[in-house]
Amino acid sequence: MRQFLLSLLLGLSLTSASQFSVAEIHANTNFLLKDTTGIKHQLSNYKGKWVVVNYWATWCPPCLEEVPDLVNLYDHRKKKDLMVLGVVFDYKSVKDVTEYVDDMLMSYPIVLGDDAVAAQIGPAEVLPTTFIYNPQGELVKIKRGLITKQYIEKIIGPD
Repeated sequence: MRQFLLSLLLGLSLTSASQFSVAEIHANTNFLLKDTTGIKHQLSNYKGKWVVVNYWATWCPPCLEEVPDLVNLYDHRKKKDLMVLGVVFDYKSVKDVTEYVDDMLMSYPIVLGDDAVAAQIGPAEVLPTTFIYNPQGELVKIKRGLITKQYIEKIIGPD
């Protein structure tokens, strides 16, 4: 019986994570990310605020299209009820990212994405992908593809 239970547990531990939703896997994660200016962002530090984590890339047209809405939301609500974190994946250099961020007037913090970031939040299988956490720090929505201010406000409420 003990051998059977051990085999069962081993089999469960080897089950592919892709069989579970990212929300199930990461619902209680208290991620810790460092942005390009060296500031650390921990989910638990934003209790009481909605947190929007947006995965993007400099070569991605839909990513470019959603930046003005994310900037608008962040600039108008950052002191009230919202935090936006941009996580860039698949970039050539930090200089390219910095130039892109400056050109796009991205006012919210930018994190350089890597496997460690994806392990904490979720995979970057599609760009853009946005993860939305409620004020209690629970992941409530994953949106793959273009996101708009209107879409986010349907979830978090208007300003």
